[in-house]
Order: sequence, then structure tokens, then C-alpha cells
Amino acid sequence: MTFGAPWLLALLAAAAPAREDAKPAPVGQGPTGGSASTPTATQVDATLELRAREALQRGLAYLAKRQSELRNGAFPFDDATEHVPVPVTALAALAYMAGGSQPDRGPHGKEVAAAIDYLCAHAELSEGSPRFGFIASDGDAISRMHGHGFATLALSQAYSTSPKSPRGERMARVLAAAVQRIEQTQGLEGGWYYEPVRSIQHENSVTVAVLAALRGAHNVGVKVDSATISRAVEYVRLCQSDDGSFRYGLGPKEPSSLALTAASVATLNAAGRYGTPEVERGMTHLWQGLEAAEAGAARGVRYPFYERMYVAEALWHHPDARLYQRWMENELRRLLVSQAADGSWSDREFGSCYATATNCLVLALPLGQLPYFQR
Repeated sequence: MTFGAPWLLALLAAAAPAREDAKPAPVGQGPTGGSASTPTATQVDATLELRAREALQRGLAYLAKRQSELRNGAFPFDDATEHVPVPVTALAALAYMAGGSQPDRGPHGKEVAAAIDYLCAHAELSEGSPRFGFIASDGDAISRMHGHGFATLALSQAYSTSPKSPRGERMARVLAAAVQRIEQTQGLEGGWYYEPVRSIQHENSVTVAVLAALRGAHNVGVKVDSATISRAVEYVRLCQSDDGSFRYGLGPKEPSSLALTAASVATLNAAGRYGTPEVERGMTHLWQGLEAAEAGAARGVRYPFYERMYVAEALWHHPDARLYQRWMENELRRLLVSQAADGSWSDREFGSCYATATNCLVLALPLGQLPYFQR
């Protein structure tokens, strides 16, 4: 990995105050200070920046094209083994908004609005229902509370821009009900499991998705029980192993992963736990894992798009901006090489719309358009 891509530093400077430890390499010199070869380092970085922006726009255009095929705001799953319409629709809505659109505003305003309407339409709002407030779609046996968390987060980000509109009023009702469902289903240990009911079971990857939703809802004025958040944060904290990684549950024999470590660190940061011992230990483990992978260490990654999305978020919020810069320099090249001619990325399990939405979120992160991603 190498320091100092000037285009990344320029994007960082546009989204956050300049830092002394994040200065670009002098013009005409490479990252190590030597003379740049032809073409110059500045020209290469400018080309990368342009290609990154073009990749983001092609990815968003691909999502819009696929979304138009169903005409209900959701996305097709003809290339996926699993059918998870709610979380994919939520992630795509977040990607559109991160790219600069809002419901009925911006280059993909129509698509954002359709996705938000789909999520609202799939919220259970029948009084007295045992699943009141749950956002789900028939046939989705996989995502469940995961999908509910992503959907609630997407609605909160859209609501922040149009609370007084008729759509905003619908979102307000759904958000209040969705938060109520989350609060009523928190387990005794502080975490959540896959079904929208209170359970003695719990799972950290579900919990981080739900905790992000609570933070997004709280930030736009939805009433959220502070004790619910505190217990959830403590649950995530207690899932940390001695080596700094985060496990999928509280038991010491529960497995951990780099993806979940990144997700846990990002979630603790979002909850305001910047710089705490558990966050720093998690970051150390995460960075060591990334460096080992860069050096060629073999490791199995079952959910590479999930991992990339949360690694980007965890590094983006770290006080040392150089970590994000060093990682993103190489990761961007991988993203550009792996993008298909139609603007998509592919994933066998959850489909190209899922893969494209998560990668677009990574590419759009430095733009600072999504309130949840802002430092």
C-alpha cells in the first residue's frame, strides 16, 4: 500500500477540515518522494478520480435500468440465488442518495422516490399486528431483521430532506412504527436476532444493522429510547475478542470475521464511541488483517461486498485519514477493474443489484452527501 493519492485528499478536504497528517505528495513527485514517471503521478491520480466518478455514475445508471424493469420500486433478482428485495432496495436507495439524489430531486430522484415508496408499502402498519412496524417482503426468508435495519436507515436518510411532504408524512409514520418494532424486539442481552420478535437468541451482524437504523432515526428527530441504544452498544462491545476482532455473538467460541469487525467498529463510531479502547483494538485488528491480505495471505471472504462497504466506513471515520487513503487507493483500482461494461458488479448469492449498490456506496462515501456517512 502507498500513501498520498492527491485526488483522494482533495475529496477528503471537500468533506472535512484539512489535517496536517493528510497532505498530498508534492506535484511532480511520487508517493515516496522520488521523481514521477511519465505520465506524471498527478495525471495518473486525475485519471483515477475521473474514472471513479464515471464508475459511480455507471453503477447508478445500471441500478436505475434494472429498477425500471419491475415498475414497483424494487430490483430484479434473476442472477441471484437468494431473494432479498427489501435490503437491496434500501441499499440502492442509499446509493442514489449518496450519489447526490433525493426523492424526486437530482439525477435519480425518480428512482429514489420509487424505492422509498416500495419500502413504505412493505411496512406492517395494521394496529394490533404482532409484526407491527416490520418492513419485509413475502418470499424473503434470509434478511428479515437485517433488511428491516437497512430499510429503516434508508427511510431516515430520505426523511431528512423532505419531512413536510406527503411522502415525508408517510415516512414519519413508518419510521415511528419501525423504531417501535426494534425497541420491542431487543433481547435480554441487548442484541437482536433474525425474526421481528423478542428472543433469547441474538446475533451481532443483525444488531449492528439495527443499531445503525436507530442512529439514523434518532438523527432526524424520531423518538428513540436511549436505553435501547445503550444496551445495544454494550452488546456490540461485549462481542469483542481478546485479539480485537468482533464475534457473531457473546460466547467466546462464537466465530469472528474481518467483515464483522469492520461493521462493529463502524457502528460503534456511529454511536459516538470514537477513540474508545474497543474501537482502537478493533481498528488495529482490522488494519492488520487488511495488510496481511494485501501481502497475499489467503483468507476466505464469504461476503466481500458487505466487507468492503463496512471497511470503507470504519476507515473513513478514523481520526488518521491516511488509513482510509492507503486502503482506498488500491481498493479503487480493484473496483474499476471488476466493473462490467454495463456498470454493474456481480455477486452470485445476492445478485448484481446488491453488489452494485454496495460498491456505489463505497465510491460515493467521500462526497459527503449521505448524512449518516458524514464525519
